[in-house]
Amino acid sequence: MATKHELILEYIDRLPVGTKISVRQIAKELEVSEGTAYRAIKEAEVQGYVSTIERVGTVRIEKKQKENIEKLTFAEVVNIVDGHVLGGKAGLHKTLNKFVIGAMKLEAMMRYVDAGSLLIVGNRDQAHKLSLQHGAAVLITGGFDTSEEVKQLADELELPIISSSYDTFTVASLINRAIYDQLIKKEIIMVEDILKPLAETPVLRTTDTIATWHRYTEQYGEARYPVVDETMKVVGIVTSRDIIGHEADAPIERVMTKNPITTLPRVSVASCAHLMVWEGIELLPVVDQNKKLVGVLSRQDVLKALQYMQKQPQMGETFPNLIMSHFREEKSDAGVVYSGEVTPQMTNQLGTLASGVMTTIMVECACNVLRQHRRGDMVPENITVYFFKPVQMESQIEVRPRVLDISRRFGKVEVSVYHGDQLVGQALITAQIIER
Repeated sequence: MATKHELILEYIDRLPVGTKISVRQIAKELEVSEGTAYRAIKEAEVQGYVSTIERVGTVRIEKKQKENIEKLTFAEVVNIVDGHVLGGKAGLHKTLNKFVIGAMKLEAMMRYVDAGSLLIVGNRDQAHKLSLQHGAAVLITGGFDTSEEVKQLADELELPIISSSYDTFTVASLINRAIYDQLIKKEIIMVEDILKPLAETPVLRTTDTIATWHRYTEQYGEARYPVVDETMKVVGIVTSRDIIGHEADAPIERVMTKNPITTLPRVSVASCAHLMVWEGIELLPVVDQNKKLVGVLSRQDVLKALQYMQKQPQMGETFPNLIMSHFREEKSDAGVVYSGEVTPQMTNQLGTLASGVMTTIMVECACNVLRQHRRGDMVPENITVYFFKPVQMESQIEVRPRVLDISRRFGKVEVSVYHGDQLVGQALITAQIIER
């Protein structure tokens, strides 16, 4: 039987896109406490089909698919720019395809404005009106208002008019940064993207016997199965090792491994790969927030996903990528050396190389040199760092990684950082190697 929490989530999921909801409304209609309604709405927000906007409320939005994650909804734009909605609230669930900065004459501006775009402009009422007529939403910078006629038109067309106190450059930078962050997220394959769903997952019940396990093995060709109770909560896992020496009529509950390690759908595949290698797991049950089974993840699934990730082009740069873009790799008789300059962005408030940046540089260089010996992902397990002397801004440094030991699963690297002839930092890094 479904819980109150699940019933509320199902109710919200059935609501039309654009519907405004509230804790009090949900509590009254479904006859539950406001606390229960609040928790369910927050869960719906995590799952991506509800968005809460300051001074507007909570709105049912279209759940974005993985391939469209780089598109932002207008509701998200409101939050990003700390804005408030002047009109067209019914269209907050819609997604923007591009944004246009209105820093030109009106006729020229409209050549770039089309349906699904967002015009960023100041207090130019005529531009606001024409943009809406072209099917585009409007973001007014400088905290300005617009005319009642434009607000009424926005409500009729269900296209948001948003006002932000930020200037145009800041607004454009904030939106661009948000889209850039979404591109990075798009590259990261999550468990929910590759798991075998519950409909395709054979499961054993606590009331089943070992005879059922044998029947499943013949039918599905698998030897590992999650065990669930009557509410579909994961209570154990059964492998061929568990059933050895037991009679066919022995209950599964007696031989299963209890309290197995599980994961959530919104965990990265790389993180699960690390967990499965470290714990020696071949099958990982995937559960929701209520510990109920939603699918399983096998080691084969993880390896295929990691191979796929390796073939994909890098679309968005992370901080380690940005830091290492200032360093060049050089090979010498003594080994690999990474040379680069300490830029202002790498420094702390004293104008010297920040300790976190120094650590990132040493870890990245260590992982790079390990990749030359073993193909795969490097996950640092242990880092011991020593900072000997501060390094000033615009100084040239050399990073010299040296592999001390490497096996199929682990590598150990000593990394030394020099400024001229002076040793300014040193680290001993142990990394786990997840082969692809």
